[in-house]
Amino acid sequence: MAEAAVRRRGRGGGGAARRAERGAVSFETARFIERNIPNFEILNDEALEIIEANAETVLEEIGVNFVNNPAALERWREAGADVAGERVHIPRGLARKLCSTAPGSYVQHARNPERNVEIGGRSLVLAPVYGPPFVRDINGGRRYATMEDFRNFVKLGYMSKWLHHSGGTVCEPTDVPVNKRHLDMLLAHMTLSDKPFMGSVTEPSRAQDSVDMCQVLFGAEFVQSNTVMTSLININSPMTFDDVMMGAMEVYAANNQACIVSPFIVGGAMAPVSVAGTLTQVMAEVLAGVAYNQLVRPGAPVIMGAFVTSIDMNSGAPTFGTPEASHVTYGAGQLARRLGLPFRSSGGFTGSKLPDAQAAYESANSLNMGLLSGVNFMLHACGWLEGGLVSSFEKFVLDADQLGALHKLAQGVSVDAEAQAMDAIAEVGPGGHYLGCAHTQSHFKTAFWRSDVLDYKPFETWEEEGARDSQALASARVAQLLDSYQQPAIDPGVLQALNEYVEQKKASMPDAFM
Repeated sequence: MAEAAVRRRGRGGGGAARRAERGAVSFETARFIERNIPNFEILNDEALEIIEANAETVLEEIGVNFVNNPAALERWREAGADVAGERVHIPRGLARKLCSTAPGSYVQHARNPERNVEIGGRSLVLAPVYGPPFVRDINGGRRYATMEDFRNFVKLGYMSKWLHHSGGTVCEPTDVPVNKRHLDMLLAHMTLSDKPFMGSVTEPSRAQDSVDMCQVLFGAEFVQSNTVMTSLININSPMTFDDVMMGAMEVYAANNQACIVSPFIVGGAMAPVSVAGTLTQVMAEVLAGVAYNQLVRPGAPVIMGAFVTSIDMNSGAPTFGTPEASHVTYGAGQLARRLGLPFRSSGGFTGSKLPDAQAAYESANSLNMGLLSGVNFMLHACGWLEGGLVSSFEKFVLDADQLGALHKLAQGVSVDAEAQAMDAIAEVGPGGHYLGCAHTQSHFKTAFWRSDVLDYKPFETWEEEGARDSQALASARVAQLLDSYQQPAIDPGVLQALNEYVEQKKASMPDAFM
């Protein structure tokens, strides 16, 4: 079944698909961000060396657990680690040595080559919210997500100029069986968008389905030689690597596909309350996870992740956009650069239940933190609400719009002759204005970033148009984007092969909702 689909796709290699895509209607997407501004570095060399040394001590003396995974334990034993039961003690320096084979940057290929992204170095790639079981919009309120919701989010992501990546589980479609929904989600990313996307990690066989479907889409040889997925592998902090996530990572690494090895840190619950203590644990977990990835396949692309929040000590709820989370993220960025790995963190985080002022403040803090900390891959860049339980349609387009501000900030300040504007200053002179001068007329269309959602009109016009708040404006934007959506072209043979793969795979097993 899968092999036959792969063989059919392999003959074309993508030539017909690429010809169809070049002739299709295509919506503008900004190139991934390349920073022309410095990273913000909060820790000095002494502090970084202390944290790195403490992380090595954690690995050697305390160790990490690899549960229900005999093959992983055997790999570690052969590499020189001390394995006692499911606890792996990694000698000082071994994990860092293994990590050294991971590339500092890589290209993730999209089915439309114009949408390819580079992850690492000075780049920043923006991807949408990931994982919520609920969705919210102004009309339907909060509800369980459906496959229709998922497809609409993929369409919005494709239509969003400042978003470079289609993401993965932009919401969890609960109306499709658990063991089959990954097939529908992958099919949506592959057919409703031509941006890069993520694979399934909820079970190793689903990771293999992701690879197999990519071989249908891109061609088997292309997939083995190039990275076409970047997928999220969470560590069960503190210091536990389960067989499900590690099994998925083994599949991706073996097939040359990128993994984000990411501790899931809620400070005070899954890590110490102090910044230095949290960074020590993050570094230890990343070292162990990336090292294991490289044991599976040296040279496989991998990202150092750090999902970090603090906790409200009264309610136990996670909090977002906080100073402490910023401190950890800035420090983790420095550690990633010293390790020579791409860095994943940050996003449009908020604990708010609505796309309101709390959501705006917390998300703005988190997004700007991500830009300044040197993040290379930003998951959850738009749509995140209620601590990650909800994907919000209105917040998706509000956040996606604000990502344009990150692009502008990252450009830095030009001081070339045109930017110095001496001709404009001379033309206007004392007491004049710049509205009509030649320099302004030449640059007014591109000089200032401008929101496509927020309202800049005079009060009277705003009131006449219904006095709409930001949520109402965003709701109208959602409707506008979905109404104007046009599906990117795809080779008919490839589309047929993908649909056949999904249909046959679904038919091969009974529905399971647990």
